[in-house]
Amino acid sequence: MSAPTSPSRLPPAPDGSARRVPDRSGGALPAIRVMIVDDSLTVRTIFKRMVESDAAMVIAGTASSAEGALAQLAATPADVVLLDLEMPGMGGLGALPAILATPGRPQVLVVSSLTMDGAEHTLAALGMGAADTLLKPRPGGFTDEYRTQLLGKIRALGWHHAETAAASPGGGQTMRQTPQTGAPSFVRPGIAACGRRPDVIAIGASTGGIHALGLMLRQMGPGFDLPILITQHLPGSFMPVFARQIETACGRPAEIAADAMVLTPGRILIAPGHGHLTLRRKGAELVTRICTEPSPSGCMPSVDPMLASLADACEGRALGVILSGMGRDGALGAQALVDAGGAIFAQDADTSAVWGMPGAVARAGLASLIAPPDRLGDAVMARTGAAPAPTAAALR
Repeated sequence: MSAPTSPSRLPPAPDGSARRVPDRSGGALPAIRVMIVDDSLTVRTIFKRMVESDAAMVIAGTASSAEGALAQLAATPADVVLLDLEMPGMGGLGALPAILATPGRPQVLVVSSLTMDGAEHTLAALGMGAADTLLKPRPGGFTDEYRTQLLGKIRALGWHHAETAAASPGGGQTMRQTPQTGAPSFVRPGIAACGRRPDVIAIGASTGGIHALGLMLRQMGPGFDLPILITQHLPGSFMPVFARQIETACGRPAEIAADAMVLTPGRILIAPGHGHLTLRRKGAELVTRICTEPSPSGCMPSVDPMLASLADACEGRALGVILSGMGRDGALGAQALVDAGGAIFAQDADTSAVWGMPGAVARAGLASLIAPPDRLGDAVMARTGAAPAPTAAALR
């Protein structure tokens, strides 16, 4: 990331020096610039104190409206924007596309009282490109535990934004620039040569994954007839709305999985919030099993059990796709699937909100393709022999 200049200069550290923090390579990156957008002065004040308590972060600005935030972000870029959805005027949801397009190309963390009660609003924001979401607590709920959770999410989003930008040519301002020529490839030689047509496609995602999933599924048109399993880290109360989003993205019904559902061509099943979606073979059929045993990642639902079950039930005739997300969920299951003869695709770092889950499988040498979501969708179509989805021009 290039050094900001006035008026977007990073606020100084308490001793008056510019704040910089070590990156993973031993160098230094600017502190994470955070913009707080909420119509409550009390909430803005609390969040400001929380952010300022972390030496790796600085306040880029605060705003009581989406309109005010856009005006500030045009002059003072941010890395992460904490965005309330329910505000007077255009509101957070209405302003989201414009916020994402401001010069800093910030990651957006939706922090709203609608996060639990208004799943429609929250999932709409995530589908439009917001990276993650966190419930705004009721009065008295701004505890040390909540502070830790909030700062952890900001740090994950901000570090990915800063490190990817710093790795781009000239230390560009946006995480979506192309990495430097000669950057190491994690694609494992020989895996891509495995040409078996999969019986099932299994997709795992977390932070930033909903937007990526929509982009990928839109490339998979009516000619795609394989069953799809999806594990997305979400609360159970969000799943019905999430299923409707999936239906809109790919034009086919999507169902929340339950025990003993039979996989049929074109069927889309989504892991419920309370358990892991796995498969087992019953005669000639593949049927679902929802299990609740703790997973190595600690996630519920988890991608690992889903992929590991495909290694056994499908004897490796499956393709796993790992999209944006924090942590390493999916890496163990991906190893099992690849060992059984299956294949793994992973989202690239530039387009991931957080390159945790896809980065884990990539660095382990398990991915036969690392690419943006739309290219992953095209590759899935090619791998299965399905006709590509028609373009907008072809439909006119």
